[in-house]
Amino acid sequence: MSFDKFGLIEPLLRAVREEGYTHPTPIQSSAIPHLLEGKDLLGCAQTGTGKTAAFALPILHRLETTGLAREGKRPIRVLVVTPTRELAAQVGECFATYGRYTSQKQATIYGGVAQRSQTRALERGVDVLVATPGRLLDLIGQKYVNLGRVEVLVLDEADRMLDMGFIRDIRKIVAKVPEHRQTMLFSATMPSSIMNLAHSILTNPVEIRITPETPAAETVDHMVYFVERHHKQDLLHHLLVGLEISRALVFARTKRGADRVVLHLQHANISAEVIHSDKTQGARQKALDDFKSGRVRVLVASDIASRGLDVDDISHVINYDIPDEAETYVHRIGRTGRAGQAGRALSFCGLDERSNLRAIERLLKRELPAAAEHPFKSAVPPRPSGLVTAPPTPASWRKLGRGRGRGRTLGWIR
Repeated sequence: MSFDKFGLIEPLLRAVREEGYTHPTPIQSSAIPHLLEGKDLLGCAQTGTGKTAAFALPILHRLETTGLAREGKRPIRVLVVTPTRELAAQVGECFATYGRYTSQKQATIYGGVAQRSQTRALERGVDVLVATPGRLLDLIGQKYVNLGRVEVLVLDEADRMLDMGFIRDIRKIVAKVPEHRQTMLFSATMPSSIMNLAHSILTNPVEIRITPETPAAETVDHMVYFVERHHKQDLLHHLLVGLEISRALVFARTKRGADRVVLHLQHANISAEVIHSDKTQGARQKALDDFKSGRVRVLVASDIASRGLDVDDISHVINYDIPDEAETYVHRIGRTGRAGQAGRALSFCGLDERSNLRAIERLLKRELPAAAEHPFKSAVPPRPSGLVTAPPTPASWRKLGRGRGRGRTLGWIR
């Protein structure tokens, strides 16, 4: 199937062709026909599968073919809400790219930067507004944003928004748009909280789930390095110097940990920048631009970058810290091996992270290969038999039993 079969207007098809897209992805093939018919949609697909184009193309088609007679400035007809600034910027760029041959205007608003340039765009009028929840509600309160004429509402990466505590903000935003509208909710996972939200805001939605046989892209090669925590910096330096790593995205568990990693790399004369939520939006954008342009070879990030970051030709994703949630691993490594290209995911696994690794392997339904030899290999055997992957340490012990006089038993749980 080609994009021509959807019946999209020629200006959109021209933009799609210029971007080099020939055949729609599964989520696009499934979603676009229903969205062109004006139906509500609940979509679930892993990261990097083309969800943005799946909703942006039918939205732009609708706006261009049902133009309003404008008196005064353009009303906001489409609202797209995203959890992070980076994702908002990416979605805004997609609307600008796909809609460059249409008459539609779009703006992107998010916090962490001065609002003046954003309010000027709103004052001129926009058809499509892409926003993060906090800045959107702030500008609504300042009377810069009126959602009274919104025809289409999109909640993108809804599970991430709920994880970040935006559920109250989302409900406030939904209450401010017209009841009669087309609504789309896209999410990488579908926990019960997302289903409850969907049932409360969608009307007879089409439900689409694109579930691959394996959660992670098959174009990504995995490798685990068993290493003690105090040797992780040495191992990272060793790999960056010795391997042919053209562009690496390194994930740390915490913001402070990310800062320590990038400082170590910079002291070793390895070009690196850091991105996390404590950085100003200007600093985050500069780091991302430098990484995209190749001015820096390594971008160190907290999990703020595990979704929504779209950079071409990331050769390696390095999990400096194994994530606490197995699904986060899938989101992280989805930054490489995109669009059918090969990628590599390297994971540093300390003694206290063995149980997290086992959870990832259960999710992927396979054991990840381990590096046979490297200079900083842990002396502890990597995989004893069974699910218990390391001998107990003081941090592993948990008291069982309650109350006094019940004969408390000490046991260790993995």
